[in-house]
Amino acid sequence: MSDTTSAITSEAAAANPLLDFSDLPRFGEIQPAHVTPALDVLLANAKAAVDRASAPETPATWKDVVEAVEQESEKLSRAWGIVGHLNAVADTPELRAAHAENLPRVTEFSASVGQNLALYEKYKAIAAGTEFAGLSAERKKILENSLRDFRLSGAELPEDRKPRFAQLQEEQAALSKAFSDHVLDSTNAYAYIVTQKSDLAGLPDDVIEAAHEAAQRDGKEGWKFTLHFPSYFPVLQYSEHRPMREAMYRAYVTRASELGATYGNGKAEWDNTANVVEHLKLREEEAKTLGYQNFAEVSLAPKMAESPAQVIAFLEDLAKRARPYAENDWMELRAFAATELGMPELQPWDIAYAAEKLRQKRYSFSENEVKQYFPQEAVLKGLFKVTETLFNVSIRRDEAAVWNPDVRFFRVENKDGTLVAQFYLDLYAREGKRGGAWMDDARSRHKRGEGGVQTPVAYLTCNFSAPVGGKPACFTHDEVITLFHEFGHGLHHMLTRIDELGVSGINGVEWDAVELPSQFMENFCWEWDVLTDMSAHVETGAPLPRELFDKMLAAKNFQSGLGTLRQIVFSMFDMVLHTSYDPANATQNVNDLARAINEKFHVIPQAPFSRWPNTFSHIFAGGYAAGYYSYKWAEVLSADAYAAFEEAAKAGSGSVLDATTGTRYRREILEVGGSRPAMESFKAFRGREPDIDALLRHNGMSGATVH
Repeated sequence: MSDTTSAITSEAAAANPLLDFSDLPRFGEIQPAHVTPALDVLLANAKAAVDRASAPETPATWKDVVEAVEQESEKLSRAWGIVGHLNAVADTPELRAAHAENLPRVTEFSASVGQNLALYEKYKAIAAGTEFAGLSAERKKILENSLRDFRLSGAELPEDRKPRFAQLQEEQAALSKAFSDHVLDSTNAYAYIVTQKSDLAGLPDDVIEAAHEAAQRDGKEGWKFTLHFPSYFPVLQYSEHRPMREAMYRAYVTRASELGATYGNGKAEWDNTANVVEHLKLREEEAKTLGYQNFAEVSLAPKMAESPAQVIAFLEDLAKRARPYAENDWMELRAFAATELGMPELQPWDIAYAAEKLRQKRYSFSENEVKQYFPQEAVLKGLFKVTETLFNVSIRRDEAAVWNPDVRFFRVENKDGTLVAQFYLDLYAREGKRGGAWMDDARSRHKRGEGGVQTPVAYLTCNFSAPVGGKPACFTHDEVITLFHEFGHGLHHMLTRIDELGVSGINGVEWDAVELPSQFMENFCWEWDVLTDMSAHVETGAPLPRELFDKMLAAKNFQSGLGTLRQIVFSMFDMVLHTSYDPANATQNVNDLARAINEKFHVIPQAPFSRWPNTFSHIFAGGYAAGYYSYKWAEVLSADAYAAFEEAAKAGSGSVLDATTGTRYRREILEVGGSRPAMESFKAFRGREPDIDALLRHNGMSGATVH
């Protein structure tokens, strides 16, 4: 390799779309065969930039070191991000193989940069040099974060220990990919075929139609149901056919486990049990190598929370507050099931069904009834109106190459028509697409020398039911909330005004604060003046009736105690795994530990055959290791931030869509990105530190006392 970075020629960029950074990704042209050649070029260029920046003769300045490395690393990150995105939304055997082939190379490069002592010394010299005082606050924050990350990447380790530390990163990356692949494969593998129409009793018409179309695509008679959430969950919630609920429940909670083959969703090689144990061993070794007691301490080093003990105390306190409500929820559900449904013993596959029946009786509506008022276009119109009103922008359709015909592309503009950002919207579940919902960055905002500012682009991905039978797609209210949630992440990425890449948008934001803007947006889904603008019955066009909204509002915190304890079980399991669990000498396996934690903190028993840790992708394939508590931690921030809009409405504006408060929120939370600590941003917006009272009030638990 030469000692100078080779420029990517226009001919090379034309031949390989992954090397074209002139504009948006050329989806439709990108092939698995492009991945390795592109990575050859980008890794060589990035390595050369690091070598030059690390060289003794290179002056320790921002331009010669930080900016030079960032310029080539950003191209590598963008191209690899496209590959990873396609691997998540348009999986094929060829693409999966190309991703797997190059994952170790990218991981090795990242580890080598983090461990580069000469580069670390250059960063330290900049921080200690005369240039530092004149740097912007954003650049000072990037240096501060970078020095911390160098330490966490092993830069200060003895040279003879660095190869093993780099190997730990590569092995963990490979395990994460395998974990995710196994979950997707076991989800795709299962099908429940219904041939008797009577077995469909209770299911909504659109779910039945989707199952019929799925069977037809497979050349089968009848109706095909899968473990993809839009197919699976309505069965649990509505199906009168108890054997069907049981079969699908057993298949769902045993995915990627040793029981997968027993319940029709797996092969032995898809069992994630050993993967989880190996993950934990590698993380523990990483922590000990860095001088930490456990991996949770490593995870929390760049987060708001100060220690694992503080997180555990927070979760325990919240569990105590929620438990009386959860116990009451569970008691009521069991009594209702016994007296009204003839189910003296509720089985796990009965719980969602019984809860929906109780909801319908108590509040006289069903989620499926509400769903008819939320066709896709009405929901998008309402979401965009909230965004435009609060943040003084305009959103309209745009054109771009996409990876699937269902994907749409939009632009966000200032009122004068100047471009702020763009985003892809991929709403529907399909085979070859990872489950769940997420936002990811296609590119981040930053200043490109004399070339102006690169505007941000986001991927917004969900797994909702696609249109069936020629009718528009309709969303459940929970799906509407999910869409608002992911769009909140998108706004954090897209509305930043920071031009420095390392702290632009969500970059550099503490992980346990990154959910603040997403959970904040969820609150608008419970406002009457918002819902009237985003609802239109799929057949009549009528807006959501006030009577139905009042019932929804009354039911808003239906079983919120149970829901809170469920999240606490996930969060506590995650923290225990990464603090006190010894994977090498465990007296109980991971699934036994999950059951023990469930028994301690929840009021609903866990099925003995459940293997939910084997599909806990957040902590084994999604970056949330020892960080799942972030959802509840950030919900304290988001609920309190939203309370400012409630206060503005009461003080005179009359609506939570208060543009003045929205402008302040945009300025102090969204625009600053990771350029300052999240607590400083919160206090700049709210004028004080966060208070848990708003969270408890929003969850209907404000009267709970600690026992």
